[in-house]
Amino acid sequence: MDHLVLTVADIERTARFYETVLGVSVETFHPADGSVRTALKFGGQKINLHQTGREFDPKADRPTAGSADLCFLSADPLADWQDHFDRRGVTVVAGPVNRTGANGPIRSLYIRDPDCNLIEVSNAI
Repeated sequence: MDHLVLTVADIERTARFYETVLGVSVETFHPADGSVRTALKFGGQKINLHQTGREFDPKADRPTAGSADLCFLSADPLADWQDHFDRRGVTVVAGPVNRTGANGPIRSLYIRDPDCNLIEVSNAI
């Protein structure tokens, strides 16, 4: 996958959360249409952020903040993630639990971002 789009209530708040809680890089880019956009970069992929009510065309038929469920694979142990979340005051809403990922079994922790999207951080097992 190259990228996906998250519709969010507050781009700055979302970018800060993903940067400090999940360690992604925040990138501002300037497409040919003259707009200024924000993306969350990790590995070879990115998440473009659209602000609710100010989405870029073309867009999803019903863009809605808080409707996503994303899973990130990590090589760092889930115990380290749990400690990291605790230090930042982020509540783990479920886990660790065993799940089935795209390439086999995974063990996951679940948190919510500022828009209440469900974020899963997983280790391959």
